[in-house]
Amino acid sequence: MSGNIPKLYLIKIAKWFMLTMPIIVLFYQENGLSMQDVLTLKGIYSVAVVALEIPSGYIADVWGRKKSLVLGSILGCLGFVVYSFSSGFNGFLIAELILGVGSSFISGSDSAMLYDSLLKMNKEKEYLKQESRVMSVGNFAEALAGIAGGSLALISLRTPFIFQSFIAFIAIPASILLVDPNQNSIKLKVGFNHILGIVKFSLWDNAKLRWNIVFSSVIGCATLTLAWFIQPYLRDLNMEVSTIGVIWTLLNLTVGITALSAHKAEEYLGKTRTSIFIVIGISGGFMLTGWFNSLIGVGVLFFFYFVRGIATPVLKNYINQITESEMRATVLSVRNFIIRICFAIIGPFLGWYTDHFNLSSALLLAGTIFFVLGGISMIFMTKAEK
Repeated sequence: MSGNIPKLYLIKIAKWFMLTMPIIVLFYQENGLSMQDVLTLKGIYSVAVVALEIPSGYIADVWGRKKSLVLGSILGCLGFVVYSFSSGFNGFLIAELILGVGSSFISGSDSAMLYDSLLKMNKEKEYLKQESRVMSVGNFAEALAGIAGGSLALISLRTPFIFQSFIAFIAIPASILLVDPNQNSIKLKVGFNHILGIVKFSLWDNAKLRWNIVFSSVIGCATLTLAWFIQPYLRDLNMEVSTIGVIWTLLNLTVGITALSAHKAEEYLGKTRTSIFIVIGISGGFMLTGWFNSLIGVGVLFFFYFVRGIATPVLKNYINQITESEMRATVLSVRNFIIRICFAIIGPFLGWYTDHFNLSSALLLAGTIFFVLGGISMIFMTKAEK
């Protein structure tokens, strides 16, 4: 079981070391795609992930987390292989669908595999520390990939996609060599009604689990939302593209470094004060960034990513602590599903608001929205705990 942990690190690196991110829009445009085509592709990717998020988590619980991770890793590699040989919308569409399905099979299964591996070793109390390290490795990989991808693009814009195929391949042998901690357990009964039963249990019957999921989802949606505002925010400050790339790398390094100490912060503050800190830090990050349209706002972004480094592993740990192993991947997939649904509603609205007013007011509005949603869900979570 202890050997699972470094293999999960490799899977995370293969998933997050995205050489293509710095140049993907330029690559699309070089191959004749308009911005509408680009956004359509990303919309289809999100739909593919959302549609399969909960079913894939359920399949992981029934079929086995290892098999789910192997399938997701194979599809993740295949998607970039298709990208490497494609040169038009239809080829890119096939690649995005493959990547979306692959991502859904890894999402939730990796965290469930980590927690159950530690549980089998009677080390489940170390989950937060290990989840923080896995997240940190992912963010370090994402930061370094931004620099490496830009360098490879000097050869050609297709070169990062070719190299990305090899990076993604690393996850395949790593996932095959995993040992499923629940391989001898009694499997759940497969069926759509049972999926609905687990969803109903986690979001309706069990108040404690419900509000932990909702609170974690609100914060997850907030961190995802701000990520899409960073580039236009820095561009409004008249920064060069190269400077934006450096700041993006440093922000991801901030998350990675902070995540390493997330368990210590949670132990010191306790659950209630940690939750309050997260709500104020995340919503305040939006508001202060919108208020200070200057280099002070850039400093606030680093504070926001500091809070994010604590929030993500800590809130996942809260959910894992109160979830049974046989439904863990499904429950974590419910969380990811809610994050994407919330983003699909809030994100476009904030985008429309930005177009009709300005970026600063949109950030202030976003901070207000997440303060209200985060505060309400935190209050209900605290009541359910008591």
